[in-house]
Amino acid sequence: MTTEEQISKEHPQDILLDASRLTWFDKKRFSNMPALLVGVYKGGSDTRLQCLEYLQELRLLCDTHEIQTVDQIALSMRTYSSANFLSTGKLEEVRRTMDALGAKLVVFDDEITPAQQRNLESVLRVPVIDRAEVILCVFADRAKTKEAKLQVELAQVKYIAPRLKRMWTHLSRQSGGGGGSSGGGYLKGVGEKQIEIDRRLLKNKIDRLNQLIREVKNSRATQRSLRERSEIPVFAIVGYTNAGKSTLMKQLTLADVFIEDKLFATLDTTTRKFQLPGNKQELLLIDTVGFIRKLPHLLVMAFRSTLEEAVQTDVLIHVIDASHPMALEQAATTLEVLKELHAGDKPVITVLNKMDRLKSDEVTPQQNEVYQKLRLAYPRVIEVSAVAGEGMDALFEEIKYVLQKRRHIVNLRIPQSEYQMVSEAIRQGKIISQEYIDNDVLIEVDLPVTVAYRFDAYKV
Repeated sequence: MTTEEQISKEHPQDILLDASRLTWFDKKRFSNMPALLVGVYKGGSDTRLQCLEYLQELRLLCDTHEIQTVDQIALSMRTYSSANFLSTGKLEEVRRTMDALGAKLVVFDDEITPAQQRNLESVLRVPVIDRAEVILCVFADRAKTKEAKLQVELAQVKYIAPRLKRMWTHLSRQSGGGGGSSGGGYLKGVGEKQIEIDRRLLKNKIDRLNQLIREVKNSRATQRSLRERSEIPVFAIVGYTNAGKSTLMKQLTLADVFIEDKLFATLDTTTRKFQLPGNKQELLLIDTVGFIRKLPHLLVMAFRSTLEEAVQTDVLIHVIDASHPMALEQAATTLEVLKELHAGDKPVITVLNKMDRLKSDEVTPQQNEVYQKLRLAYPRVIEVSAVAGEGMDALFEEIKYVLQKRRHIVNLRIPQSEYQMVSEAIRQGKIISQEYIDNDVLIEVDLPVTVAYRFDAYKV
């Protein structure tokens, strides 16, 4: 009898990656559990304020996953413990705060190792998770399309793999003494046997998910090539999560797009076609997944194919929540991720969104200061309120301006025997003038730069 068959017979409920493992990211696992958020920082008041801002973002992530936050604490640290992440004194401070508030869950804003996670749970005697796990939980709940679900599941499996030991502490360890029919060797306990099985299952699952993702990626490449052949300009809306990208897309295209005031309200890439007012120029608009600070490395890799939509577009529309106190840092995070994706040299239209909040009576001096810094950092911006539909005309004009910069007026002399090239020029561009001389066609045409090179042999 194989090890798998033996464990299946003795523990049929445990042979598969089920309740305690594959549902690791289930919303019900921590739903409404009172949680204490813990952030750490080194330095003075500036780094403390940044730590508090990160904790506020973590609180929003927890709200999205329906984790009930009772409080958050920022701890000043000189050195980190390799075993417990926190020093003994800071651990005691966390435990006292937990007892006072009745917290049943601790969420760290920083990524902690599997070993640190086990040790912290042993000391604090409550479940301990980190920012990476919360984000994975949110992604697992929000993924809708086939690709997003596959990418999230791959990230989950990779996250679970090094934490297998933690999952099986509830099983007893068995060992054999010297002599006996077993040969006196060490006998692995049920937990150790199951870990080996799970590792094989996880490896097989990773291989299978990678294969499925490759198939979806090939399908996306085919769709992208069809878009490129259509020569319709493609714009991608990018920005920090909850900056208002989906709201802006709805305003521009009048499409039925899911919108919610939560972090990562949507994960899936959405493409819509619309016409610019006035010249009726057709565009394709892509709404991409939002960026976030401290995004787990697993998810950066997992969603690379989704984010690559931004690389393949003609123009980026960078949406910034101008009312957010950390708007400058959020914008920098977005640009840094785009740079990593080799999309840093794309033409960018910078949009300051949520201007209605800055014009309200409740605007704070800090918000005004951040707004002024944004104007200095990004001199050519379009100010809008996507939710109210304000500033759309200015955005349309900026889109037309960017498109015009991506066009060339050229003079061509094409032999009538190659009239298919004349037809191509008429189809791709706007004919300014056309006349016939001898056996040639002389045309002046306004062409997109993406196709102008095809006519280099006919330029005069």
